[in-house]
Amino acid sequence: MSHPAQALSVVVCAYTEERWEDLLACVSSLIQQQDPVGEIVVVIDHNPTLLFACRRQWPDLRVVPNLGAKGLSGARNTGWRVCRGPLIAFIDDDACADPAWSREIAGAYSEDVLGVGGYIDPIWPDGRPPSWWPCTFNWVVGCSYTGMPRQRSRVRNAIGANMSVRKHVLENVEGFATSLGRVGKVPLGAEETAMYLKAGTLHQGMSVLYEPAARVHHRVTPERVTIDYFVKRCFGEGRSKARMARMNLAPQSQALHTERTYVVRTLPIAVVQGLFSADPRRGLAVILGLLCTAAGYVQELVTNTTSV
Repeated sequence: MSHPAQALSVVVCAYTEERWEDLLACVSSLIQQQDPVGEIVVVIDHNPTLLFACRRQWPDLRVVPNLGAKGLSGARNTGWRVCRGPLIAFIDDDACADPAWSREIAGAYSEDVLGVGGYIDPIWPDGRPPSWWPCTFNWVVGCSYTGMPRQRSRVRNAIGANMSVRKHVLENVEGFATSLGRVGKVPLGAEETAMYLKAGTLHQGMSVLYEPAARVHHRVTPERVTIDYFVKRCFGEGRSKARMARMNLAPQSQALHTERTYVVRTLPIAVVQGLFSADPRRGLAVILGLLCTAAGYVQELVTNTTSV
């Protein structure tokens, strides 16, 4: 049985005034949903000035300070804990939801579904990615990437910019691990992957759905389409996945199954297509991204081993 959009409590986390216009657009897109959501909760991550500005801007919304550890995981935990609805959705502060987003997200739930994620459309600074950019690495900027399903499918986890989960599931897994996830501009992640893995282990027989009809549009800033950011984000992803793997949230065969499939099936095709494209650097970028991610993974494992 699907749920109405009113069952959704939507959490938006913000930490900087630099994204004020993005935050305004994000919240506006939620207020203007064709099917109104139950509530919107804005969480401000240890920034009193921004907290005051948001409370003044939206006196009728719930605007709360992050009461947990600084960072995205702590802010999300604060957000879902104050929500009243049975379904908790998360959207990034620099993303805007399609008018039908709430209906598509809530409508995908059935009794055996613990969470639902949707498509994340990148809004590039110049209207398109740089010629060297491989779309198989759109996850670097928090967006849907080549190799993901094109229709509603079961997946291991949703991407954080457009994801949802049942509140009782979040309660059972104790939310997001604050040892994972982005803090300010430090490009780490994997907190949503860890949460969904733990949820799947605790709720056998339930699944996560990817519903591409539930769309958000995610703004990509100019500094995130540079080689420097690409390398740092890939390296950070490797570190994050190593930390997640050490948490033993699921058997090793399951924990990194998605990554293994991506490396074995998606990336080889991307390398060949990139090398023979209009800009051969696209193929080289795929190789660079894989090497940087692997290097981050190995460094995190070695550092942890030597510090024990």
